[in-house]
Amino acid sequence: MTLTTDPLTTGPLTTGPLAPAPPTDAVAHRLLRSTAKQSYDPEVDIDWDAPLVEGAWFMQPERLSLYGTPMWDAMSPEQRVELSRHEIASIASVGLWFEIILMQMMVRELYDQDPRSERTQYALTEVGDETRHSVMFGRAIARCGVPAYGPTPHIHRLGRGFKTVASGVSAYASILVAEEILDRWQREMMKDERVQPLTRMVSRIHVLEEARHMTFAREEVERTVPTLSRPQLAWHRMMTAQTAFMVARTLVNPQVYVAVGLDPREAKRAAFSNPHYQETLGWMGERVVGFLDEQGLIGPAERRIWRRSLLMRS
Repeated sequence: MTLTTDPLTTGPLTTGPLAPAPPTDAVAHRLLRSTAKQSYDPEVDIDWDAPLVEGAWFMQPERLSLYGTPMWDAMSPEQRVELSRHEIASIASVGLWFEIILMQMMVRELYDQDPRSERTQYALTEVGDETRHSVMFGRAIARCGVPAYGPTPHIHRLGRGFKTVASGVSAYASILVAEEILDRWQREMMKDERVQPLTRMVSRIHVLEEARHMTFAREEVERTVPTLSRPQLAWHRMMTAQTAFMVARTLVNPQVYVAVGLDPREAKRAAFSNPHYQETLGWMGERVVGFLDEQGLIGPAERRIWRRSLLMRS
């Protein structure tokens, strides 16, 4: 029998044998080592004082929501570049909004976890990464001189409820939905020399560090799905589908269009009926949809929601 005392009061805290240390988690161990070897500090690794490049795109023009539409054809070159400035700010601020949700979900789960566990330690490390990413996105939006649009007010309210009830498999699956679709978009953007150096560097940092986060989330999904009962699986399928719809449909806040002199309702309709934008969203969602489908997290009842999100092509 071991007695543990509080060094300040000398009163007993616990009695009985100390719990054995948790077993090593191979994935968490590898991710912790990777984090130690290769991480960025956006505060010092981005030149925030560098001037923006005159006339450069803020994101790939072919991935803009109105690209290829009659509205696009009627816009001047300057309006198109300005649209890219506002549209990337909207996407980045939606990403920031979801990262804050992600951090709350993870910290809530960690409340009851053993801090000696490498899994717990990596999850805390990931929360630290996401905090830096959120600051980085906020500074990048400010540097672009545009609003942090975020999701529409309705989706923002839904997010409050989602972060309260989401946990377990659907929490990690939802993390994958948000991170994987942005990852694919940013991997292309960071290589595109037509794009502002600032947004390319922000993309590069996010891609490098999110690769670890996605590995961790995939591992959690793969490990946990087989343990679910049929009612539990149905719940997590529904929660994940709702996340996919909520995130994909709110990436471009309609107020973006107002900033370049367009009617927001008309432009939103044009965007979601635009074959180019539909293809872009399907391309962004291709990998995560395939993975979640393989894991059994997209059931027949949810496919309609996934198709309406435009992340699922067929």
